[in-house]
Amino acid sequence: MNTSPSVPALQQGFSSDNIAGASPEVFDALMRAGAGQAPAYGTDDGTLRVQRKLADIFEHEVDVLLVPTGTAANAISLAALTPPWGAVLCHAQAHIANDECGAPEFYTHGARLKLLGGESAKIDPAELAIEARRKVGDVHSVQPSCVSITQATETGAVYTQDEINAIGDVCRDAGLPLHMDGARFANALVSLACTPAEMTWKAGVEILSFGATKNGVLGAEAIVVFNPDRARELEFRRKRGGHLFSKMRLLSAQLEAYLDGDLWLRNARQANAMAARLAAGMQGLAGVTLQGTADANILFCQLPAHAIEGLLADGFRFYHDRWGPGVVRLVTSFATQAQDVDHFLSALRARVS
Repeated sequence: MNTSPSVPALQQGFSSDNIAGASPEVFDALMRAGAGQAPAYGTDDGTLRVQRKLADIFEHEVDVLLVPTGTAANAISLAALTPPWGAVLCHAQAHIANDECGAPEFYTHGARLKLLGGESAKIDPAELAIEARRKVGDVHSVQPSCVSITQATETGAVYTQDEINAIGDVCRDAGLPLHMDGARFANALVSLACTPAEMTWKAGVEILSFGATKNGVLGAEAIVVFNPDRARELEFRRKRGGHLFSKMRLLSAQLEAYLDGDLWLRNARQANAMAARLAAGMQGLAGVTLQGTADANILFCQLPAHAIEGLLADGFRFYHDRWGPGVVRLVTSFATQAQDVDHFLSALRARVS
């Protein structure tokens, strides 16, 4: 009988960080929370502990509303910041503009997303300053009502602290609330090596969609509210939108495990390190061109068509040609290991040599 230790199968998926499962700590916490009884609708002790933990992490009193998806977190948050005749100012490549099937418009009852430019999917503060005051008071036009930034961006870039501060300054001058789509908040945070407070409320963020599902949680996100005046309306919007869980402890258990012992930061560091390993290994390969920088856990590159076809035939999975001929997006996760990256790089070298 073979008694040798089993070797984990190599992971060949680089299409998204959503394809990874959940951290064992999260599963264990969920199983414990599933036993016995607890008060419903977020009045349980675990949900209250999550709120206190997030208040400690952000060095600020916060209201916390748990929801099951990032789309719900973003859309409900924006609905509380934007009237139906309003405009959400965001980058043209923002997730809310391209990958949420009109959910922000649906939840806001028709508010428009005003798409702005800027390098690396980051809003240009100078352009924002102009758009923030365009046609203000004109009854014939939608009114600038809030700003939303994606941290990290859809290209894998990260807003620097100075860039967030600059956008926050524009928002303050124009009287516009600032929302942050933090689906990959932890990845951005460890990349910048700043504090959660510095990256959010100290820079002017009023509401944060605090992502966790992409970074080791089974299915739970948090709307973190730094402005208490927004909290009550958000509670009603969450309920009306169908996202108030009766068994909220099963969401809070996941987030409590995620935050305890800095699991969320360790997972993000692992994902980012694997993206950096990919980028380093692709440097100098014939026919391979890196696009942008791997600030977080997403890497874009240009590959020859035959290399893409060969890698797919080898069983690797990634998105390609959506952003142009030969453009490939590679995404690492907390579950990606060095051997997975090295396996991909070995196959790529064989295809371009």
